[in-house]
Amino acid sequence: RALHYGSGQKIHGFTVEQVTAIPDLFLTAVKLSHDNTGAQYLHLARDDSNNLFSVQFRTTPKDSTGVPHILEHTVLCGSEKYPCRDPFFKMLNRSLSTFMNAFTASDYTMYPFSTQNAKDFQNLLSVYLDAVFFPRLRELDFWQEGWRLENENPTDPKSPLVFKGVVFNEMKGAFVNNESLYAQFLQNKLYPDHTYSVVSGGEPLAIPDLTWEQLKQFHATHYHPSNARILTYGDLPLEQHLKQIHEEALSRFQRTKPDTDVPPQPHWDKPREHHVTCGPDALAPDPTKQNTVCMSYLLGDITDTFEAFTLNLLSSLMVSGPNSPFYKSLIEPKIGTDFSSVVGYDGSTKEASFSVGLQGIAEKDIECVKHIIGQTIDDIIANGFEEERIEALLHKLEVQMKHQSTSFGLTLASYVATSWNHDGDPVELLKISENVTRFRQCLKDNPQYLQEKVKHYFKDNTHRLTLSMSPDESYFEQQEKAEAEKLKQKVEALSDNDRKQIYEKGLELLSIQSATQDASCLPALKVSDIQRTIPVTPVEMGNAGGVPVQYCAQPTNGMVYFRALCSLNTLPDDLKLYVPLFCNVITKMGSGGMDYRQQAQQIELKTGGMSVSPEVIPDPADLDMYEQGIILNSSCLERNLPDMLHLWSDLFNSAHFDDEARLRVLVLMAAQELSNGVSHSGHMYAMLRAGRTLTPAGELQEAFSGMDQVKFMKRIAEMSDLTAVLRKLPRIKKHLLNPENMRCAVNATPQQMSAVSTEVEKFVGVIARKKKDRKVARLNVIEKPLDPMAGSGFIPGSGASRKLISEPTFKPCQMKTYFQLPFPVNYVSECVRTVPYTHQDYASLCILGRLVSAKFLHGEIREKGGAYGGGARMGSGGIFAFYSYSAFRNGVEWAKAGQFSQQDIDEAQLSVFSSVDAPVAPSDKGLNRLLYGVSDEMKQKLREELFAVTHKSLTDVANRYLGIGQRTCGVAILGPANESINKDPSWVVR
Repeated sequence: RALHYGSGQKIHGFTVEQVTAIPDLFLTAVKLSHDNTGAQYLHLARDDSNNLFSVQFRTTPKDSTGVPHILEHTVLCGSEKYPCRDPFFKMLNRSLSTFMNAFTASDYTMYPFSTQNAKDFQNLLSVYLDAVFFPRLRELDFWQEGWRLENENPTDPKSPLVFKGVVFNEMKGAFVNNESLYAQFLQNKLYPDHTYSVVSGGEPLAIPDLTWEQLKQFHATHYHPSNARILTYGDLPLEQHLKQIHEEALSRFQRTKPDTDVPPQPHWDKPREHHVTCGPDALAPDPTKQNTVCMSYLLGDITDTFEAFTLNLLSSLMVSGPNSPFYKSLIEPKIGTDFSSVVGYDGSTKEASFSVGLQGIAEKDIECVKHIIGQTIDDIIANGFEEERIEALLHKLEVQMKHQSTSFGLTLASYVATSWNHDGDPVELLKISENVTRFRQCLKDNPQYLQEKVKHYFKDNTHRLTLSMSPDESYFEQQEKAEAEKLKQKVEALSDNDRKQIYEKGLELLSIQSATQDASCLPALKVSDIQRTIPVTPVEMGNAGGVPVQYCAQPTNGMVYFRALCSLNTLPDDLKLYVPLFCNVITKMGSGGMDYRQQAQQIELKTGGMSVSPEVIPDPADLDMYEQGIILNSSCLERNLPDMLHLWSDLFNSAHFDDEARLRVLVLMAAQELSNGVSHSGHMYAMLRAGRTLTPAGELQEAFSGMDQVKFMKRIAEMSDLTAVLRKLPRIKKHLLNPENMRCAVNATPQQMSAVSTEVEKFVGVIARKKKDRKVARLNVIEKPLDPMAGSGFIPGSGASRKLISEPTFKPCQMKTYFQLPFPVNYVSECVRTVPYTHQDYASLCILGRLVSAKFLHGEIREKGGAYGGGARMGSGGIFAFYSYSAFRNGVEWAKAGQFSQQDIDEAQLSVFSSVDAPVAPSDKGLNRLLYGVSDEMKQKLREELFAVTHKSLTDVANRYLGIGQRTCGVAILGPANESINKDPSWVVR
């Protein structure tokens, strides 16, 4: 339909500029501009019901007060047509959106949402347009979201004044993470002459310099249609979008000339060096090696689409995978643990950059690393790249284009955002095949094409920054001192009258936050708008040489997806902690006749990736039963299926475990990645630990993915000799990669199914069976039929089954654990053991989690506490979890007392259904059934129970499961030293 539009055609105040079919991505791009304001518009018409809208503004701050970030928060606090407080968070519970958020980048701010429901799309569009173009921007909202001075206890005027505010706290948290700190600094120093030299998200100590007036001024100049780019995607008709956007927003504006252009960064005539300090990493594998050094080069303008495409490919050739020159020269000598947190091509600024360096190095090795980088660039210019590596990379692009993700619209919007922001042509970016063809031609015409680029952009480039970072024991202390100093300056400048006003304003804010809010002005879907039944996903069960295989025919666009679950029931206990490491390295050590480099090359050339991960699967019907295994995951183009399965069978029959040096490289990288991730995922680590003693599955989940695993990998990385670890890997493989205890799932197009099943049968026929000595490690194993709907007539041993571990004598116990880590924030979680997926109370607990999060904790934690993030949720393993930076007993009391209305319940239902009904990609359809034992019928039953939840059932489950005495709960905290906990014998301090 979109192809019928013609250039110059006028529609609802817009003019069509160009219409382009992009067959690679199965879409048609329609470019328009708004007649009155010049607003730019791109519509991507595609047969996809998950429709997306996004509006972005070029926001180029000149200081680090975080004005674009605070504005992004504040515009979402009420607008002209929707004057209630916080319409954005309220819409999360009044819509079936599949995505709703807002982002502040270095030079643009973007507001995207997506939904599968047409009425919902109009509702959300109306709220978003009003929020960005006509926000109220009240002073109190600026105080709540940005920063304020307030009495520590707002009701006590004698308590000391402190800084509060959501963005202030969020950025304090962001600056704890050494990786983000480094990336921020790198950008500021490589582009020192304009907007990229400041922190767009806000530097914690600069945030309190921002005034309310400056915020309003920034909105007036930047949030104007003449400075906007609007994108819509999906199968809804374009005219309807244009009409609504023109009538509700754009028609009220006249064209302006926004002064938001980013000028090119003046080129340096000689390279520069900088040094930055950070907090020490308590989990670093080697405390004496915590330095980072990296070299960054300024490249060309990203709006030159083909040059940017070439440099991006060139960057991958230089740093991606074990065959790349920088991997060989920097990673393999084990000078550090991994590449620096910023590595490779970065096109997120007007002029791109390329960075390469190492983290986890000793101070004495910094000079050596700089020398290696220069040497490696010379080697690349001399030797170029192997043709097969270039082919592998172009193959990867082909796979990425064919893979159907559920958030394709969001992916495209983010992909074009940066270049379009600087007036690059977004449609050119989508013509990926044309770029590939042109790239091949350049290589053909000039075999030295890539080497010449390396010489120009790296060897001869004087705009080069070398940035080193080292830990300082007193870093956090200095940060605290600086904040105290800033506070002192602010407080000393206050008159008595100012203090009185601060106290009164604090009380006013508190009373607004505590008042019952009227959200009736906001549009909402009704529970009756939700589909009563779910579409059934047809699957066919087959059998390949005794291995159960589930075939699911889907429109996969020429891709084949292969998964297998292998049980670890026969694995001895002493090897359990090593399973995540085994999964991480099994596809990276070589197999058959290939060393790890050749193997990596084949995986790139023939597949969309091959990975293995540990899985603990709680039984849907019993909290004391679970399945334990590893999942093999891979995908490929149809033509490469035999090759991909051959790569897997090589791993089953002849994986290599003989290279201690290679294992050490992988161990150091894994340990570094885990330790870097703790401050990012503090809540997740707290929840896993809090739930550890509540179910048998919890213990294993903590061992595989919790703090236990982080500490374990730190210990392994500290070992001087890994031979003992190396010897354990073939033992683990013998137990895990064995067709005796495996089941598979294949998703492919219907036309391919018979060819696919032939290949899978061949694969199973080739892999070796090892029947002898496979005793189940002293476990109580229960067999259940693989078909969740088989009912009670199943005879163990008679057919395809899941072998579950049962611990009928398991006794949950209370445990409080505290991990002392040098963070300025606490990550807290409290978990309660409740009921499994199929229990009749499960639905009420799901709704209760959403209700407590949205109606109680959101106000307590985020608005009053000014903390960023927190909530409650029901997990499929029967654990009800609270998580936040603060405490939450009151949330339970609130729920038990039933202080919520029918409207609140309806909203929580909508919110739960929007996640229950989140779109599933063709590659993942049917997986719940095979892997987790959850059938469409079970999902339908839960659906009916979710519809049936009442006020009574909610207060009932709150009292029954969450009340004191009724429950067994676990608590965990990750955070700074705490005297009172250290003295309290009920806490285990780690």
